[in-house]
Amino acid sequence: MDNVVFDRAGTGEPLVLIHGVGHRRQAWSPVLGLLTPHRDVITVDLPGFGESAPHSGGYGVEAAVEMFVKFFDDLGLGKPHVAGNSLGGLLSLALGEAGLVRSVTALSPAGLWTPRQQRYALSMLRTHRLLAERIPERTARRLAATPAGRSMLTGMIVGRPDRLTTQVVMEDMRALAGCPGFRPTLEQARGGFRFEGVVRDVPVTIAWAERDRILARPKAAELRRIAPEAELLVLRGCGHVPMNDEPELVARVLLDGSSRAM
Repeated sequence: MDNVVFDRAGTGEPLVLIHGVGHRRQAWSPVLGLLTPHRDVITVDLPGFGESAPHSGGYGVEAAVEMFVKFFDDLGLGKPHVAGNSLGGLLSLALGEAGLVRSVTALSPAGLWTPRQQRYALSMLRTHRLLAERIPERTARRLAATPAGRSMLTGMIVGRPDRLTTQVVMEDMRALAGCPGFRPTLEQARGGFRFEGVVRDVPVTIAWAERDRILARPKAAELRRIAPEAELLVLRGCGHVPMNDEPELVARVLLDGSSRAM
């Protein structure tokens, strides 16, 4: 698809992986080697993030769903399995509600928040963006090279900063600082981005990070409201972006979630 950058590898049924606000498709790199023997894995940079160009159609959920309709069609995916983290989890639920996918796996999805929780989450994201924009690269690199510095830079986002490399921390910070989709996405989020639908007839797995410091885990009853038959899991030892914290656990959740539709 024009202007949308993606990577594709593996064999089996297609599984599309969607990152969160300010991140990029490489967020899924820690789990790819565990997934590709079993799935045809497509990791995508959302418009305005990573290497994808900004999206003229806007940054709301409806615009993203329309983008994925064309993306799936252009790649001949039919109805793929989808999984997403944070904003990617919200978009995965929206795709499931629209009946466009075979299964949904949402890792700490956005959009299941109260107004107060939403304000807090958006405030934390803005703080991380400001840090990425303003900290001198030399200082950031010096911090990223030490356990304490990695914890300071990434501890709100991941549960195990010690498992990140200096290179990944630096590349993620550059991606966050430079992504043109960040501000318009958060502007859209201020007035919406709450998932009010119900996902039926599509297997759903919702896995919440145990150490999530960005999004509070909703009560099981709220999760059952939006996905009555959902498999509900807790990702032990993981932060809001869990893939680098416990890659084997996350890969197993993704494979099991998509297997529920087979």
